[in-house]
Amino acid sequence: MHSRVFRYTMFGSLYFTQGTVLGYFASLNALYLLDHGLTMENVGIMSMIALLPFVLKIFMGLLSDKVNLFGWGHRRPYIFIGLGIQTLCLIIVPYVNPGTHFPWFVFVAFMLQAGMALYDTCTDGMAIDTTPPEEESIIQGFMVGGRAIGTILSATLVGILAYQGNWNYVFWLLAILTLLPLPFVIRMSEEKEVGEREFKWAAFAQFKNVSIILLSIIGFLTFFIIAGVNQVMNPFFTEKLDINYQIAGSVASLWGIGVVLGGMLTGWLIKKFGYKRMIYFVILFAAVSIGFMSTVQSAGLMWVIAALFGYAYGSYQTTYYALSMANVDKNVAATMYSILMAISNIGQGVGMAIIGMLVVNQGYVPALLVFAAINFLVIPIAFLFIRKHNQQPGLQPQAV
Repeated sequence: MHSRVFRYTMFGSLYFTQGTVLGYFASLNALYLLDHGLTMENVGIMSMIALLPFVLKIFMGLLSDKVNLFGWGHRRPYIFIGLGIQTLCLIIVPYVNPGTHFPWFVFVAFMLQAGMALYDTCTDGMAIDTTPPEEESIIQGFMVGGRAIGTILSATLVGILAYQGNWNYVFWLLAILTLLPLPFVIRMSEEKEVGEREFKWAAFAQFKNVSIILLSIIGFLTFFIIAGVNQVMNPFFTEKLDINYQIAGSVASLWGIGVVLGGMLTGWLIKKFGYKRMIYFVILFAAVSIGFMSTVQSAGLMWVIAALFGYAYGSYQTTYYALSMANVDKNVAATMYSILMAISNIGQGVGMAIIGMLVVNQGYVPALLVFAAINFLVIPIAFLFIRKHNQQPGLQPQAV
């Protein structure tokens, strides 16, 4: 069995790789498409289509749980394949002009996300397979933090390269960064009991539980909110304050620092105080940070808002991921977790599309205020989830 340090580093590095690509999407993708003559509505539609593979994670998780590929394992070979697809797409995408070949650009983005979704699903499955219950919130903090560190690094470098007009190097740099987890994946070995675990369809009966249904609704709404707002943050700042690519990359980096702090600190706070107290704080903090964003009037305030929203983003993610991790059946770990993640990813796609349409029709400020208000819909759902969960086995007693 691998040491805790190895496991945390491996999972953190795989999420770091995700973060490098997400750093581009968080800081520059919308601006890149707008510069090629597209609208925020186009950006929202493209983002929704590109996220579809994260809905298909359900089938990827099912495949991983069921099939030991070539006898190499239930997780590791799929992680290799996913990293390879992401690398190949990043090498190709500079040659596809979104202004003149938008459908092809969307297709490449879709395939890139498919590769990411595959290794993400199997990374989650491996984390569930190997993480003791008392470490679940901590490991989620490391994974959210690792992804955010990748976002910080790539957003900074990508912003500089984009400002200089070196878009080919932007995507090729991301391809190189995708390969960084390979030494850890090569050394990774799956536990014997994981490979021999019997796949049980009966485990899906858990999705009849009211608490799981409520948790799914929480995931949909929270990711609907944070993904939608994150998509328009830099375009809003660009319109309001006339920032350039380099500054946009720096804003995303500061946002990423907030995500690191939100993920790591929330993971520790959940372990210390339990989910019951933290979930309400996370909801209210997100509402306040998004509402605050709509009031930006100066560059100084922009930096503060980016960090605060980043903290809210990391807190929301860590809370939902840890709750999901605590509720899966180990016999269908990757599949069940991927379903919960797929629901949250549907929320992301819908949120991105809707906020794009709201911006086009109503403007940035009304769109942000609507999304800030939606946070309050999560409160009664969270109350019912906690109340119902106290009547059922699942979470550790200290967690609620």
